[in-house]
Amino acid sequence: MNDLPVFEILDGRHDSGLVLLADHATNIVPERYKRLGLPDSAFDRHIAYDIGIEALTRRLAARLGVPAVMSRFSRLLIDPNRGEDDPTIIMRISDGAIIPGNHPISDEEWQHRIETYHRPYHQAVSEVIARVADASGKAPLVLSLHSYTPAWKGVPRPWHAAVLWDTDARAVRTLIDQLEASGDILVGDNEPYDGALKGDTLYRHCMMTGVPHALLEVRQDLIGHEDGVEAWAERLAPIFARLNADPMLHEYHVHASRTGPYPPSAIKP
Repeated sequence: MNDLPVFEILDGRHDSGLVLLADHATNIVPERYKRLGLPDSAFDRHIAYDIGIEALTRRLAARLGVPAVMSRFSRLLIDPNRGEDDPTIIMRISDGAIIPGNHPISDEEWQHRIETYHRPYHQAVSEVIARVADASGKAPLVLSLHSYTPAWKGVPRPWHAAVLWDTDARAVRTLIDQLEASGDILVGDNEPYDGALKGDTLYRHCMMTGVPHALLEVRQDLIGHEDGVEAWAERLAPIFARLNADPMLHEYHVHASRTGPYPPSAIKP
C-alpha cells in the first residue's frame, strides 16, 4: 500500500497542444522502505532524481500555461523511464552505490512496485496526453525534461544541454538549432546518452503512437540552484513556444524505432 501521491499533474490549458513530462522529478521514498537502507546523502545525488528538474518543470509549465506530469517517487525505488521488462527498472547498484533495499528483492515486491508506482504514473501520462489531444484537436507535442551530471567517472561533460531521440527527428533538429542560436551553449545530439530505449516513456507514449516529441537534458550544475532554474526557464520558454506553434509538430506519424519492431499490441500503461 502507498499513502503518498505517485504523480503530480500541473494544470494548464489542454488546448495549448503541449505537454511537459518529468520522469525523475523527486527523490521521495515512502517511509515503509526505510530509505532503502541508504544514507540521507544518497538522496541528494543524481542516483535518486534529476537535480533541478522539478523546479524547472514547474517554472516552464507556469510560464507557458501548459500541463505537466511529474513523478513523485525516487528512481531508486523504481525507474518510470524504463519498460516493465527492463532489468534496470529497479537498480541494485547505481553509480557505485549499493542499494540494500533493492537486493535481494522478491518477485512479489518487484511486481508491487510496478503496480503501485510505475503503472499509475504512466496512466497519468496517457490521460494527460489524451486530454490535450482531445482539447486541441491535433497531435500534442510532448517534451520530456531530464538532467545529467557535469562529469561521469571523472570525465567532464562539455555539453550544457542535450537532445535525445530515436528516429522521430521532427522536433529534434529545430530544438537543437533554437538552443544553439544564442551562441553561448554547446548542445549534445544524442550525447551523453542515446535516446533510443525500448519501453521508456517516450517510446511507449510517443514513438508507438506517432506523437511528436523530444527529450531535453540540462546539465545539473546549471540548474541546481534558483538562479540557474530561472535562467534556463527564460531560455527555454520561448523556444518551447515556437516549437509548439509549428503545425508540423502536431501531426501523427509513427516512425520505426532503432530498438527493433514494436510489440504487436500497444503497451498498456
